[in-house]
Amino acid sequence: MSSDTYTVVGAGAIGGTLAFSLARAGHRVRLVDTDAAHVAAIRERGLTVARGEHRESVRVEAVTPDAYEGPVHRVLLAVKAQATGAALDWITPRLAPDGWVVSLQNGFNEELIAKKAGPERTVAAFVNIFADVIEPGVILDGGAGALVVGEHGGAALSERVGSLVADLRSWGPAVASDNVEGYLWAKAGFGAMLAATALADAPMAELIDRHPATMDAVAAEVFDVADALGIALEPFDAFEPEAFRRTADPAVRRAATARLTAWLRTQSKDRSGIWRDLAVRRRPVEVTTHYAEVFAQAERHGVDTPVLRAVIDDLRELERDPGLMAEARLDALDRLTATGPAVPAAASASAESVTGAPGEERAGAVRAWLEARREEMVSDLAAYTSLESSSTDLAALDACLTWLRHWLDGSLGAPGAEEIQAREETGDILIRRYPGAGDRPVLLLGHYDTVWPTGTLEQWPFRRDGDRITGPGVFDMKAGLVQAVWALKALDALGLPRPACTLLLNGDEETGSLASSEAIIDEARDSRAALVFEAAADGALKTARKGVGLFTLTVAGSEAHAGLDPEAGASAVEELAHQILRLTGLRDHEAGTSLNVGVIEGGTRSNVTAGQALARLDVRVATAAEQERIGAALAALRPVDPRTSLEVSGGWNRPVFERTAQVAELAELARECAAPFGLELRETAVGGASDGNFVVAAGVPVLDGIGAVGSGAHARSENTSVNGMVQRAALTALVLATLAED
Repeated sequence: MSSDTYTVVGAGAIGGTLAFSLARAGHRVRLVDTDAAHVAAIRERGLTVARGEHRESVRVEAVTPDAYEGPVHRVLLAVKAQATGAALDWITPRLAPDGWVVSLQNGFNEELIAKKAGPERTVAAFVNIFADVIEPGVILDGGAGALVVGEHGGAALSERVGSLVADLRSWGPAVASDNVEGYLWAKAGFGAMLAATALADAPMAELIDRHPATMDAVAAEVFDVADALGIALEPFDAFEPEAFRRTADPAVRRAATARLTAWLRTQSKDRSGIWRDLAVRRRPVEVTTHYAEVFAQAERHGVDTPVLRAVIDDLRELERDPGLMAEARLDALDRLTATGPAVPAAASASAESVTGAPGEERAGAVRAWLEARREEMVSDLAAYTSLESSSTDLAALDACLTWLRHWLDGSLGAPGAEEIQAREETGDILIRRYPGAGDRPVLLLGHYDTVWPTGTLEQWPFRRDGDRITGPGVFDMKAGLVQAVWALKALDALGLPRPACTLLLNGDEETGSLASSEAIIDEARDSRAALVFEAAADGALKTARKGVGLFTLTVAGSEAHAGLDPEAGASAVEELAHQILRLTGLRDHEAGTSLNVGVIEGGTRSNVTAGQALARLDVRVATAAEQERIGAALAALRPVDPRTSLEVSGGWNRPVFERTAQVAELAELARECAAPFGLELRETAVGGASDGNFVVAAGVPVLDGIGAVGSGAHARSENTSVNGMVQRAALTALVLATLAED
């Protein structure tokens, strides 16, 4: 197919509807979608649109991304907002120099497209189409909608926009505008109302009628942010945004609501796509990604959005259990609109009042901002802990990582770039790059796997008792990641500088990071420093960790009947006993070297001289010199009984983490940042290893143990402190701000 082909990436409700109309009008159309069943159905039976009982099909090319290698020119991007980055990773290497991408999506996606494809190859669009995929290859047409196209950044309308709009009129009333942004922000207000209706299982129109307080509040909060940005809102379909501004006449608002609900009742879809994702498809909703930009701008401009945040928090809870849908949630939101949360004045300090402020003033503003949001931090940790992520349960790890990506989008907005490194036998590796000051980023390192087997939550759920939180993984190390994210949010909200950051999360740390260590080292070498969000050691930073060796000593003997011919065999078990005594002699507690024979196996029956035996060793060393000594000693082992043979397998799982001058310098910086909080930050050396060991060995300074404050790692007593979460998030924020200015 030639350059006049429309490549529609994402053949769902929006992409499928527009592709159908374009193909029926005679345009060349290629569909690209990751849903193999959907693609197969389109290839076999054509792309079908259903209107009531009537169905009509057209033939189009349909492929999965991995099955198409050619160039693309005119790309209609219609994937879910949270999939934009991954879709662009597929599109941009194939995009022709004169090609372009138009965002026919919900939410604010143009900036990410511009970053990856280039502003000159980005076309802005607003789309409000009521449609749904009801079965593979079949789109339900939900009725008339709106479609507006313009150039990125509000530039003058071009020939390509005019040509595209003319072609899209095969669908319906497509128009061109130099204020697409005004439509997008207007829809964000309308979309907030639809998001709220997804909290209950009832028609949208009915819920909007019954809960005007909530509906008015969420739209007004969005439009408060739009006002702060100087956006001129645009009406569309039956939605009149001016009527839902905070300053609008109540009578005008009631009349506009009546017209809106009357129009909604004419649509074949009476519930939102958000509701369908939760109740029918049982998958994460994209709306949490949509409102990341709204929340980010609200924070920057000091605009409160409590009701909209509560809606998004409720939706995240329903992602985990859609059975909790209830209109009582909207009743609670109605009450929230009447009271509103109390936010300390210091917590809403503007960027101008904090940027460049003296240390104590800056620290106070950061701490106050986080203090006002401590319950949101607890809520995030509760949601994260409710997702089990045992190192040995690949399905659970995959589900947890999916949730994390959505949560990160909602908390920090879309990253500058994202990479997922798939692993077959362990959890995948997530790498996200966030822009900021400096050419070399700061590596933010953590893991999302835990030692707790799937099912632990049934007997030991997340619990909070005052300042104390317990639950599997809260200390090691789920609270650490929550703190890191909230530190970045605080910097953005207060207008403080932050360095370019690379967030790396692996899913096999608790089993030795065997599948992720190379990725960690690669990222470390490109970074100026690393912050490891492992838990603190009784509040102290970890500036030295032991190297860890995991070895197996296998002894081969020869079997014989132990009673009839006791001299004929050579016992591997007896030889192993001799070797264990030799091994224990390698310990040197003064040098920090421990050696534990944790498991022994051998023999087959009591009346058979053992033909094989093995011992599994855990070795910990504090210095590279000790690592060399132990390695040499293991290599030099020889059997006592010459009829037996020895084999040592395994190796050093993690290198030694020594307190280098660079590590000491970074710890001193952290102590200086802690001082304005009245916190005396201590250092300590520990026997346990972390992924920070790899980073230090790569020659990069590490600040380890900046995560949770609590105790009980790997034990049923595992706990963390709410006050500690706020304190450590504030400390992290100041460390990052200081690094950004250095």
